Amino acid sequence: MSTDRTTKINKLLMSTPSGVVMLSSWLVQQGYSLDLQKRYKKSQWLKSIGTGAVIRYGDDVDYHGGIYALQKQALLSVHVGGRTALSLLGKSHYLEMSAARAILFGGEKERLPVWFKNHDWNIKVEYFATSFLPKNIGLLDFEMNNYSLKVSSPARAILECLYLIPKHQELFECYELMEGLNNLRPKSVQNLLENCSSVKVKRMFLYLAEKCNHGWVEYLDLSKVDLGTGKRSFVKNGTYVNKYKITVPKEFEKNEKSKL
Repeated sequence: MSTDRTTKINKLLMSTPSGVVMLSSWLVQQGYSLDLQKRYKKSQWLKSIGTGAVIRYGDDVDYHGGIYALQKQALLSVHVGGRTALSLLGKSHYLEMSAARAILFGGEKERLPVWFKNHDWNIKVEYFATSFLPKNIGLLDFEMNNYSLKVSSPARAILECLYLIPKHQELFECYELMEGLNNLRPKSVQNLLENCSSVKVKRMFLYLAEKCNHGWVEYLDLSKVDLGTGKRSFVKNGTYVNKYKITVPKEFEKNEKSKL
């Protein structure tokens, strides 16, 4: 390999964090042609992990490194959300269970690229494309070893958990997760609730927050939150809560926490 190409690959490796995926399309934008990328792979500087995606040769890359490429290079809103975000932020009682799968959220029209879906990340990845919350609110920067990712804040994450009930998330788990969120910022919660399009999610969020006696609830201005009309049922043969027009598990209203 020529000195020029060696200098160029060294520049790339010095400017790109280790442990992340690099998109071929992004590399072309940075001045690394597809032909040059082939040479780097042949010389074992880079290794393909699927069509359009490479990593440093010998690098150990997990799904976080894949999300880095989606966020920083493809400019997608795909992010760690729900219970997985709460685990990363130390807010989950289900750390071991969460470690078995990763829950990702993205915009309604955003799709995971084939290389991401087909690669073996050594973890089950579940992706949900939805617009029930705007893609640019309720996110924070989470520092990994040598790079950062956008992940859901605790307030957004619990809303995402509630969005997944009952098929992909247990309501009882949401209750216990909510119990640990006693220090949410009312301003952040207010913004999320005002911009959330799911009536089901908003009603259950407020119900659980009150059930957990969280002090920040009293600082919310619910006159600005659209809670919709009509009844919503989360379980069969449950108990009806007139305030929020929802049907919840009987155990919630009996305060039988030992059963939750």
